[in-house]
Amino acid sequence: MTSSARPLLNRRLAEFGTTIFAEMSALALRTGSINLGQGFPDTDGPEEIREAAVRALRDGRGNQYPPGPGVPELRTAIAAHQERRYGLSYDPDTEVLVTAGATEAIAATLLALVEPGDEVVALEPYYDSYAACIAMAGGKRVPVTLRPHEGSFRLDLDELRAAVTDRTRLLLINTPHNPTGTVLTREELTAIAELAVERDLLVVTDEVYEHLVFDDAEHLPLATLPGMRERTVSIGSAGKTFSFTGWKVGWVTAAPGLVTAVRSAKQFLTYVSSGPFQYAVAEALALPDTYFTAFREDMRAKRDLLATGLADAGFEVFKPAGTYFVTTDIRPLGETDGFAFCRALPERAGVVAIPNAVFYDHRDAGAPFVRFAFCKQTSVLEEAVKRLKALAG
Repeated sequence: MTSSARPLLNRRLAEFGTTIFAEMSALALRTGSINLGQGFPDTDGPEEIREAAVRALRDGRGNQYPPGPGVPELRTAIAAHQERRYGLSYDPDTEVLVTAGATEAIAATLLALVEPGDEVVALEPYYDSYAACIAMAGGKRVPVTLRPHEGSFRLDLDELRAAVTDRTRLLLINTPHNPTGTVLTREELTAIAELAVERDLLVVTDEVYEHLVFDDAEHLPLATLPGMRERTVSIGSAGKTFSFTGWKVGWVTAAPGLVTAVRSAKQFLTYVSSGPFQYAVAEALALPDTYFTAFREDMRAKRDLLATGLADAGFEVFKPAGTYFVTTDIRPLGETDGFAFCRALPERAGVVAIPNAVFYDHRDAGAPFVRFAFCKQTSVLEEAVKRLKALAG
């Protein structure tokens, strides 16, 4: 029997309860609402890639433990993708590591590289696993807040520089950025790179939305900039690009010493995962450019549909340059509390969203912002827009 005087959950994780995604998804089920909260597509990806997974299963490839770093075919495909897209050359054997999705990549990287007491500077608002993984590593998170500016959320480079101290171990950068949809510019990334080199910092870049950039935005991997390849851990994922989020196939690309460090932590998390799916993702990464272009244009059209509908419903809309999320400000609707708004929205309009405040340390800074996902079928988005018009009335 445990002592009632001692909490069961260790203090590093005491602040992290059930995620808001679980709460809001349960609310969607209970009310029959359209779930635009959690970011997963409601249709599968390319049929030929799904069939590639079936073929791997039937051929007995990956049904037992795959190699610890990932199957050679996938590591080779990841390296080829980085070379073809960005001119980044990685050795598939020493500089690529396959993980159980990007979430494990983030966890393994932070557990490997962060010592207790190290500071980790992260862009706020941030994906919720960042905070939990920093805590599990014993690090101290230092948020630098992206703030609304001329229709988007922007990084204050002076604030970023001021956040770096002698205790800073690494910068955790996410671009295209979830939840705001911001894509960091070449100028912003150059300043980040110069800061990292000047202060001898490691950088972890979460680039899972690399193929979802719209209009004139450009995804520029930080590792391509001077002095960054040897100090940057780049994280990618198949889930967002190919709409097979349940397969949980992610990866890390970095210099050999960094990959070895991350693998040392990763091997004691899942060890290996997603065997047959790894072969399918290897084929997916070799799809022609027409796939990636059509995928991006489909999401851009869905972004425009939802963004227009939200504006018509009375929200202030921050049109995203990337990802598949739209952030809105609820104050034009006479609301200020995103949590209360999202918990009431299913009854008011039959739609579920996520309060952005869950992605902030500074909860007040995120209080009036609400995130909607547009990675859904067009008919679903059209119905959601129709329902949201009730708010304008």
